[in-house]
Amino acid sequence: MVDVILGLQWGDEGKGKIVDYFAPSYDIIARFQGGPNAGHTLYVEGKKMVLHQIPSGIFHQNTLNLIGNGVVLDPITLKRECDAVAAFGIDVKKNLFISERTNIIVPTHRALDKASEMQKGDSKIGSTLKGIGPAYMDKTGRNAVRVGDLLDKHFTTQYIKLRMKHQKLLDNFHFIEDISAWEEEFFEALDFLRTLNIVNGEYFINEQIRQGKKVLAEGAQGSMLDIDFGTFPFVTSSNTISAGVCTGLGVSPKQIREVLGVTKAYCTRVGSGPFPTELNDATGEELRKTGSEFGATTGRPRRCGWIDLVALKYACMINGVTQMVMTKADVLDGFDTLQACTAYTINGQQTQQVPFQLTRAAVTPVYQSFPGWKKDTTAIQDAAGLPPEMSGYIGFLNKYVEAPVKYVSNGPGREQIVRL
Repeated sequence: MVDVILGLQWGDEGKGKIVDYFAPSYDIIARFQGGPNAGHTLYVEGKKMVLHQIPSGIFHQNTLNLIGNGVVLDPITLKRECDAVAAFGIDVKKNLFISERTNIIVPTHRALDKASEMQKGDSKIGSTLKGIGPAYMDKTGRNAVRVGDLLDKHFTTQYIKLRMKHQKLLDNFHFIEDISAWEEEFFEALDFLRTLNIVNGEYFINEQIRQGKKVLAEGAQGSMLDIDFGTFPFVTSSNTISAGVCTGLGVSPKQIREVLGVTKAYCTRVGSGPFPTELNDATGEELRKTGSEFGATTGRPRRCGWIDLVALKYACMINGVTQMVMTKADVLDGFDTLQACTAYTINGQQTQQVPFQLTRAAVTPVYQSFPGWKKDTTAIQDAAGLPPEMSGYIGFLNKYVEAPVKYVSNGPGREQIVRL
């Protein structure tokens, strides 16, 4: 069977640590969507490690890691990550596998991403300019080059054809970018990629399941960035929700068992787009400072606000969440009072539904207040030690979103997780 871990907000929920925590209980960790715009932060031997493409189970030597067909892969980023992981004594050629159907990000994808974003002017979506959007566009446009193509003698011809198509688009943008340095690094990375375990991903994963192996599917970004159900158009280019596991790995819906949704104890967002509970005040700055809220990939300051239960319940519904993990609960340790958004007021009417187009709605959040616990929780190791105020806050969330918080993360360390 396949269990899923994914984000329930706008990404950055701390999924990397959670996957790393659960990884020893699984035989395979599989990434099912997203690209190098997603950074999963782990702390290994006291050192910070950010993974953008490699599944978060890579530091467990007996765990296999699969990059699925739903991912768009930047070979340059992958090679750099493999080198960084190898410095910890991990042999990626032993336990890292890549689906041959995985689409490749080429240098001109990055140039197209930059050109497109610049043209938008004040309507920028906040792209990380990693080429993810253009790569997914080539996938749906049936123009992409895929990992399996690397093993074909005609790959270079296929690549040149794609590059020429991209150059025409760049000419239409009147955009000039010297990609020669990127291209040289790209082809070096392709040579490295050919030395890794390239597999028929859907047969690989289903054979593992047939043998009774336990699979954990790892999502990137968050549910509110889903291309269909997120805050469009300020979303990513893939399906970040649990349904994406089936198309991103080649497994059937009947194989999905548990869906573990990860939410912060408050809310953050990187880049542009609607954010109903955003706090542009001293409280928002305190959340950012205390939570070290800066993008793992971009370093950009994250926008911060109170937890949005309307959006969280929506995310739990479309994902079929069976249990939740609450991260960064310790960030709220110093607050006298906490707030949770329980409804939106739009045009004078209250609603508990996420509207079709949040960008067109003037949303005023309706808040419910909770007493803070005013206690350092970072050393707590069991549920009995949690402050009653925190238990009350969690209990209200459970009832509202109709999915239980089963784990609370109270610090960045692997051991700082309390099971409820």
